Amino acid sequence: YNREGDLLFSVAKDTVANVWYSVNGERLGTYNGHTGAVWCVDCDWDTKHVLTGSADNSCRLWDCETGDNQPYLSVPCSDSKITSAVWGPLGEFVNAGHENGEINQFSAKSGEILKKAKEHTKQINDIQTSLDLTMFITASKDNTAKLFDSSSLDHIKTFKTERPVNSAAISPIMDHVVMGGGQEAMEVTTTSTRIGKFEARFFHAAYEEEFGRVKGHFGPINCVAFHPDGKSYSSGGEDGYVRIHYFDPQYFDFELEA
Repeated sequence: YNREGDLLFSVAKDTVANVWYSVNGERLGTYNGHTGAVWCVDCDWDTKHVLTGSADNSCRLWDCETGDNQPYLSVPCSDSKITSAVWGPLGEFVNAGHENGEINQFSAKSGEILKKAKEHTKQINDIQTSLDLTMFITASKDNTAKLFDSSSLDHIKTFKTERPVNSAAISPIMDHVVMGGGQEAMEVTTTSTRIGKFEARFFHAAYEEEFGRVKGHFGPINCVAFHPDGKSYSSGGEDGYVRIHYFDPQYFDFELEA
């Protein structure tokens, strides 16, 4: 979604990105320029531009206002495939995660690489920003999620688990992060749901300590997201279900003792 919630952006393995009017599902436009599956999409803070990242090893930027079907900037990434990407504050740059665990920050005007960070040892599966875009969290196959400063790429915090992390999100109102993951899909049928670690896991963003788990999925969790009001979160799993969880009143009164 964009920040106002009236537009929805979708991408798929058919190499196409679409923009929809979220109220009635009307398709408003199509961005067709990639030659491989499109893994990620994000719009900037004022919905003037959209980025897409693809298996064709490129990140492309599109102009929403003109509706032009051609990208105004294409950034090749020959070293390692882009797996996730998000806009930085004010749309001046993009932070992209790669298959080799590296994060690259490049200019949204020239495509020039501005900064690099290599804190993960394996593929980055997901990147999500904080509500004010000043921070972002990464989820990786190296069993960790990490918090970074959006502008400097300084590594702030690390949240450790025993299984690959497929997705992680930052609460808009609490100092909390939620993470989802589990075993590789090919290994799911050989283990029980408990052994597979299919719970959504909650960590305190400052203390890096886990304080809660939510069961429900019987396969790896592929994506998690907080509602913009912070009163609920959603998770999507390999089991084919999307689960929407509303927090109890006690959740908002909880304080982790240092």
